[in-house]
Amino acid sequence: MTPYYYTKEKKRNIRNFLRFIAAIVAFSGMIITTYIFFPLISWRIYFAPVFAQSDIAIPIPKTTIVDKTTIKSLMNQASDAVYGINYTNAENWFPTFSPTSGSKKNQKINTYTLTIPKLNIKNAIVTTTDYNLGIHLVQYGGTATPPENGNTVIFGHSTLPQLFNPSDYKTIFANAYTLGIGDEIFATIENISYRYKINSIIVVDPTDNSIFSQEVDNPYLTLVTCTPPGTTWKRLIIKARFEKI
Repeated sequence: MTPYYYTKEKKRNIRNFLRFIAAIVAFSGMIITTYIFFPLISWRIYFAPVFAQSDIAIPIPKTTIVDKTTIKSLMNQASDAVYGINYTNAENWFPTFSPTSGSKKNQKINTYTLTIPKLNIKNAIVTTTDYNLGIHLVQYGGTATPPENGNTVIFGHSTLPQLFNPSDYKTIFANAYTLGIGDEIFATIENISYRYKINSIIVVDPTDNSIFSQEVDNPYLTLVTCTPPGTTWKRLIIKARFEKI
């Protein structure tokens, strides 16, 4: 009797398995690449149209050049996300900056409110006692409190503009990129409102600590959020100057 051998089916199974693994690897690579370069995509979608039509005192680049430095910065952002850096804690936004020792304990006012009419933000709570951005805005330690001369630096979360909710502190600054020169911000402390007008808008890296500098010639107020929307790549800095009502 002639013996029969069946080997093709086994080879076919191995070949199909290898194809399946290759497809998974390729798909994973596409996801990782898209995730890394999403900030550039977001920049083009949200920033380019807005800033191309805006009169910005300190210009934000209309385009971003993709060079070695840019790619390294994008990779670092992706790495931060993978390793789970908590951006609900404002202390993690500028890792090389340390506020004045004991500055939080020395604050005279624990909370006050912020109103930004253009963003439909009304009486958002600002704290001077902790760094939890999930439940309120945060005035960074060591910065002036309105209406003192100096620079009041206030942090707030952003995300994709489609998720913007002025009452949700996790999305409250999602539309901050739409603010422009001359727009108003009101800080209300002990039932007294102080008006600030935006006079400059810039984008900086998380290693740029110059935004915390205290200019004592006038009261200033600086809003800080992550940018482009939906990423933690860079920081959007919106600075306003005190105006008498």
